[in-house]
Amino acid sequence: MLKEEWAEKRQLVEAALQKELRKNPAVNETLAASMQYSLMAGGKRLRPVLLMAAAETVGGHGEDYLPMACAIEMIHTYSLIHDDLPAMDNDDYRRGKLTNHKVYGAGMATLAGDALLTMAFEVMLRQAGASAATLLAVVNEMSIAAGPYGMVGGQAIDLESENQQIDMKRLRQMHMGKTGALFRAAIRSGALLAGASNEALTALTRYAEQFGLAFQITDDILDVTGDEATIGKPVGSDVRNHKSTYVTLTSLPEARRLAQEAVDEASAALAPFGGKAVFLRELVQYLVSRDQ
Repeated sequence: MLKEEWAEKRQLVEAALQKELRKNPAVNETLAASMQYSLMAGGKRLRPVLLMAAAETVGGHGEDYLPMACAIEMIHTYSLIHDDLPAMDNDDYRRGKLTNHKVYGAGMATLAGDALLTMAFEVMLRQAGASAATLLAVVNEMSIAAGPYGMVGGQAIDLESENQQIDMKRLRQMHMGKTGALFRAAIRSGALLAGASNEALTALTRYAEQFGLAFQITDDILDVTGDEATIGKPVGSDVRNHKSTYVTLTSLPEARRLAQEAVDEASAALAPFGGKAVFLRELVQYLVSRDQ
């Protein structure tokens, strides 16, 4: 059931993203191609799917919020393009394809990321079915998650932490920003759009935070144990870049234990929703067994 529902949501997001790109194409053809190349490169579409699922958990219809779902995927894609740049992680492959800068050059890749980030907020404001106050609250969630208090701030810590060991507190701060912030924004935004109560929003926020932690720890594990062909990017990059991870700061068995602990806490946070949270519950449990 999980994979079927995930696939259905992913297909909805794919079609909506393609529609958004056609609606307002970039004035420069190369820029438009660079944006298209990364945005439509596939992937799990996890963040938009989480946004839709969170809305459904509190009684909404996820399909109603496809503009906001597309927007968060645009923000995520921008971050991947920039993360892969020579000045950052300098990666050659992403999702089994050459990274954007390897195809279009570092300058155009940077602009494609900039364009997708900016376009995301334009798309957000086309979201129908929400009051002005709710829409402002969601845009605020996205802005905080994407900026210096969230994703960009976490990436800055990551950049400064190369070639040195950091402690667990700093590692968690880095990943709460770099990875966790956008998961948190996706889930909280879906809940807010669907009119979640304060109690429901608090429970889903707790789920989101533990989901992000479980995802990152599993990512660190896969960087050691994963298969490059399956993951779609080189394994061992954390070691090559001398980065601290949950595996290097603890051990592989301890990292697995911490991941399972986060999954258990995320699942517990969903208790108030009963059967309405089946998808979210199965999704976080899937995290610790995934191979990509």
